[in-house]
Amino acid sequence: METETTRQRIAETLREGAASASDLGASLSLPTPVVYEHLDHVARSVAESDDDSDEFLVAPPECHDCGFDGFDDPINEPSRCPECKSERIAEPQFVIR
Repeated sequence: METETTRQRIAETLREGAASASDLGASLSLPTPVVYEHLDHVARSVAESDDDSDEFLVAPPECHDCGFDGFDDPINEPSRCPECKSERIAEPQFVIR
């Protein structure tokens, strides 16, 4: 029986290296939208932690067509670019260092 919570498993995976929500979903057998919900909580837990050595970092989503990366909520998967309206958006990458 596994004793780690889903959020603990996500945090441990992100301490091993950067991953997108779909990468995490595939490796942990979770739907991508569920991973995004957990990532928000993981980010807050890391920020509120007494361990100052950990930092939750996000490489924001980026439009493949125009390069826009100024999305309002980087812990989210946007459906289209606000600049050029393209739907070709690279997923954000997450890591805990």
